[in-house]
Amino acid sequence: MVLNMLDNLLVNIFEDGLFAAIAAIGFSSISNTPRRAYLWCGGIAAAGHAVRYVLTSSGICHMHIIAGSTIAALVIGFLSVICAKKIKCPAEVCFFPALLPMIPGMYAYRTIEALAACLMHTREEVFNHYLYLLSFNGFTCVFIITGMVIGANIPVFLLKKISFQATR
Repeated sequence: MVLNMLDNLLVNIFEDGLFAAIAAIGFSSISNTPRRAYLWCGGIAAAGHAVRYVLTSSGICHMHIIAGSTIAALVIGFLSVICAKKIKCPAEVCFFPALLPMIPGMYAYRTIEALAACLMHTREEVFNHYLYLLSFNGFTCVFIITGMVIGANIPVFLLKKISFQATR
């Protein structure tokens, strides 16, 4: 029973990382990233997304998605700085495509959906419900993206010596 649950968890983590890697390689290919960086971007995205999955969805940590995304972005930032030196590209080349699969699309979609519902309903209790959904999803989306930006950039500034040597 426990072994079966562990197998399912490992498969879910692997799937999550694999799909994030595929998306990151796709984003790399359309954002003029050097070809030598494609696999690195995919690996970094897989690691970051797997970290977020373990922190938020796996039942191990029960962390909120905002904190989980920030920590995962921090992991992506550190891995990008380390890999940037190997592939002789700026760290941003690695972490932008790796962060894109973590963009909170459902929260953004639900925000716009709630905005449209707010504009269509005139009854106060219905309007207040959709205003609540608009606020909740909008704030969650903004804070996830803010946490990702801060988390990915901290390693670049902390490891300034390493990150700026990558382009020399």
